[in-house]
Amino acid sequence: MKKIVLFLLVVSSFVYAKVNTVVSILPQKTFVEAIGGDKVNVSLMVKPGDSPHTYEPKPSQMRDISKAKLYFSIGVEFEEVWLPKFADLNKRMKIANMAKGIEKIEMEAHSHGEHEDHEEHAKHDEHDHDEHKHHAHEKHDEHDHHGEHEKHDDHDEHEEHAKHDHDHDGLDPHVWLSPEKVKQLADNILKYLVKVDRANESYYKANYDKFIAKVEDTDKQIKTILKDVPDHSSFLIAHPAWGYFAHSYDLEQISIEVEGKNPKPKQIVEMIEKAKKENVRVVFTSPEYTDAIAGQIAKELKVKVVKVSPLNPNWSQNLINFAKAIANK
Repeated sequence: MKKIVLFLLVVSSFVYAKVNTVVSILPQKTFVEAIGGDKVNVSLMVKPGDSPHTYEPKPSQMRDISKAKLYFSIGVEFEEVWLPKFADLNKRMKIANMAKGIEKIEMEAHSHGEHEDHEEHAKHDEHDHDEHKHHAHEKHDEHDHHGEHEKHDDHDEHEEHAKHDHDHDGLDPHVWLSPEKVKQLADNILKYLVKVDRANESYYKANYDKFIAKVEDTDKQIKTILKDVPDHSSFLIAHPAWGYFAHSYDLEQISIEVEGKNPKPKQIVEMIEKAKKENVRVVFTSPEYTDAIAGQIAKELKVKVVKVSPLNPNWSQNLINFAKAIANK
């Protein structure tokens, strides 16, 4: 009798065990929790207020890595150094590229004078070519035919991530700031969760459908907010994180930061002149980056400063608030 009870306890703990996952940034945590629900534990690397460009994990976070089954990467800068270390620490953990199949754009680097040549030089013709090959049939078929693709997906994901995410300097990692791209992120989350926990496939798929509906509603609200904003309208921002948002809604992002550095006086003058010409009504800053120069520029333009974090976990409302600030609503 004791053996039967012990057996049932072991089986029960196995059946109800959650999938331990780790993500790099807060918006990823929001997405994985939305789709994984109560079947997953999600540990976060980059804590609120920290920058994913310079972050270094704490010892307690390394313990989370050692227990994880999945690490959802997204291409932020600190991953370049730390993902190989995470892979060495936990060789059973799969590194799942959440941004797989997404065509990335160039990180804005001002095209004022001396920077034009740099911007042209930064373009990459070979951009994510392998991901383009597979994305068309992965996007929906994997939801219904996971078995057909399992053999293809079982190759070394650590090696794949290294090849596709970190050899394209200058590409913008902030894909989570566009509803269109978030749909692709959700596709990948679903694929990887089902791959490691097929028993709960229907649960994940139901959550996925609800999440996609919310993403589509967010997109609809943003379009309504921006309907009276002229096409190609510009917004001024301290750090150029909102390029995908700009692309999605036919806007232009003007970055104060130039190639990760503060602009020179001549460049500031050019920015102010361009902002005046294009009737920029707001300057955006974020808590992860210094905003002293942004404040000076806003004062010169006589416009308001709005602080918005690209890492806000309340992803939907964050994008809606950003659109409202652009539309001056």
